Amino acid sequence: MKILIADDSKSMRKMLFTLLEQEGYKVVVTENGKQAWNILQNEALHLAILDIVMPDINGLELLRKIRSSESTADIPVLILTSSTKIDLKTQALDLGASDLLSKPFSREDLLARVRNMVRTKSYQDGIKIKNEFLEQKIKERTQELKDSQMDLIWRLGRVAEFRDSGTGNHIFRVGCYCQIIAKKLGMNRDFTDTIFLSSQLHDIGKIGIPDTILLKQGPLSAEERELMKNHCSIGAEMLRQDYKTSSRFAAKSNFYSHNMVDKNAINPTIDTASTIALTHHERWDGNGYPFGLLKGEIPLESRIVAIADVYDALRAARPYKQAYSEKETISIMKKESGNHFDPLVYCAFENSYNELNYIYDQFSDELHCKTEIGASR
Repeated sequence: MKILIADDSKSMRKMLFTLLEQEGYKVVVTENGKQAWNILQNEALHLAILDIVMPDINGLELLRKIRSSESTADIPVLILTSSTKIDLKTQALDLGASDLLSKPFSREDLLARVRNMVRTKSYQDGIKIKNEFLEQKIKERTQELKDSQMDLIWRLGRVAEFRDSGTGNHIFRVGCYCQIIAKKLGMNRDFTDTIFLSSQLHDIGKIGIPDTILLKQGPLSAEERELMKNHCSIGAEMLRQDYKTSSRFAAKSNFYSHNMVDKNAINPTIDTASTIALTHHERWDGNGYPFGLLKGEIPLESRIVAIADVYDALRAARPYKQAYSEKETISIMKKESGNHFDPLVYCAFENSYNELNYIYDQFSDELHCKTEIGASR
């Protein structure tokens, strides 16, 4: 246990040093506040004993600095004073002194206070170490859950992709595009992380579309296009979080407890994914589906996914279309700003194009179908 003594009196420093060293404490002494502050910042201390009257920095000023610094704020401070002024003692306590001792004092009184404060500091340090350990475990567990959620979402997204003759890279690319565009729009970390995952489920509803439509070579008929539009509502329903159903399942399950089903614990990623699945084919001009939402009525996350999905659909080859070149893709999309796309989101897309192009090149599909060019589904 290491204790700092800061007192301008040589005899007081010597007396305190001798008493504390005899008790087995490691003791560091100094005669002024400036040196004391330097020691406080560089030594691991269990207690600081400060005289109020010192050169350079007095005891109260030093106490204020100690409590204001994160690295020293939890060090116990015993203030020594020969003053009988009540307001001075009150000021010391208000500044965060752990205890006060009036001069002259007895050996027993000093050691009792020192033992108490050192014991308290050791206990607090133990709690701090334990809390840091638990916080680290929580971080590790949280990261494991995030990784599991990411893996599950990616696998769910690939289910729809496999039925649509995709490789799974499309959904990952769309997630990356959306995160990049959202960052360019100045969205916060929670939003960008959420849209990276939730956007990868935008076409999950295609699971409910017949293969005769989903895998058809060439353009769809008008009737088939109407049936294809159902993938939006199907996807939203699949991802809708139903507290009542979860509660009934928990009541009959030996694996889940009732405490694990909280009607307030809505998963924001899945909730956002449901919204995106439902509205990512809405258009800025109100001519989209399924509701014909206009401009700001369309959720921002869906406006972002719309542009990311179309960009990737144009760039990639599919059984029903060839890939467009970079130049053709940009030309087509620029014409749709203010029509299909939110102009602000398009601007963010345009300013992110080099990053998006890099993502496409890094995770491109190895699919090169030589068939007629068709519209994005």
